[in-house]
Amino acid sequence: MTAEVIGRPADVASLLSRHRCGPVTVVGWEPVPPWAVARARLDGGPRPAEQVIAKWTRPHTNRTRTSAWRIRTELAALRFLSDDLALDLAPRALACDLATGLIVLTDLAPRVPLDQLLRADGSSAHTTRLAAFARARGELHSATAGRAETYYARRSALGPISLAEDVSGHLAEPVEKGRGQTTALGAPISDRAERELATMLQELAEPGPFLALSNRDPEANNVLVHASGDPDVRLIDFEFAGYAHALRDAVSLHVPGPGWLWVYDDDLAAEYRRALARGVPEAEDDRRYGFGLAAACMHYALARLGRLPTVEARPPGHDSRPQLVATLEAAARTAEAHGALPHLAGWARQAAARLRRRWPDADLDLDAVPPYTPRRP
Repeated sequence: MTAEVIGRPADVASLLSRHRCGPVTVVGWEPVPPWAVARARLDGGPRPAEQVIAKWTRPHTNRTRTSAWRIRTELAALRFLSDDLALDLAPRALACDLATGLIVLTDLAPRVPLDQLLRADGSSAHTTRLAAFARARGELHSATAGRAETYYARRSALGPISLAEDVSGHLAEPVEKGRGQTTALGAPISDRAERELATMLQELAEPGPFLALSNRDPEANNVLVHASGDPDVRLIDFEFAGYAHALRDAVSLHVPGPGWLWVYDDDLAAEYRRALARGVPEAEDDRRYGFGLAAACMHYALARLGRLPTVEARPPGHDSRPQLVATLEAAARTAEAHGALPHLAGWARQAAARLRRRWPDADLDLDAVPPYTPRRP
């Protein structure tokens, strides 16, 4: 084990001993690579042995959020869900030491990450678990909509935080990166599409009733499910959590995320929407819901287009090429299905067509690609 990890079992024992006002001994320690996470087995004494999850902070590629910021955010989000909302959708925070950046959580085993099952068996073997995943996302947003004040009071007690920065602080920059590639691609954004882009950003910055808590990484690797039987799921990894437009999390049900070539599934989208509508009635309004979803999908597609130079430098046959085509076309299809942002949708189709001509190896029949086909690294 690395020097960073060697002292962690003792740290966990000390933290839980202080929290429980009695001695706790760690008798088993199983790192969960590649994350700063381990499963700790506690000596139960006269009681059955207990397993917990230890998670500690370390430098992250997202340098806009410090380690201290992330541990405070995860603690606030998990206690907001469990203590304020009595919502059983995430692990419980058992104890935390903000000074050392260590948090101890309930162990959700025998659940496993959904993406592992999808990669091993294909999506057709896990339709029930995918549906549960979509519902859980909708339930999270349904339960947390309208409760931002409660969450930020809890979060602010742990350290400074800005609601405005959480909601809209990271919207314009990725769009500008994507826009910067449009001329080089030969698919500039028209004046009418530019006007739609402005309304898209306004929608995402001012979510109204769609303002809800997100962990900001709504992909299948951050949901734990049972490998067989019980479809009960839990959402994990809340260290970047915050309030934002709920439909930004729904993008992962319509547009391929980093790990997939194609994801679209009408049934999953409907599961999410029904669950969301139980707490956000506006989700039943086709125009309002469709515009918000189209805005979120198009924002994501533009952000991914900002990676064009990186993808361009990769060899022919690399899966990131058809993935970028799929991202643009899926965003366009979502907007078209809801009759929203027609000029941006047309631009996305044009940009995808340009990429298909530019990369013959990416000119694939995506309708023939099964949902949740993994993108090979």
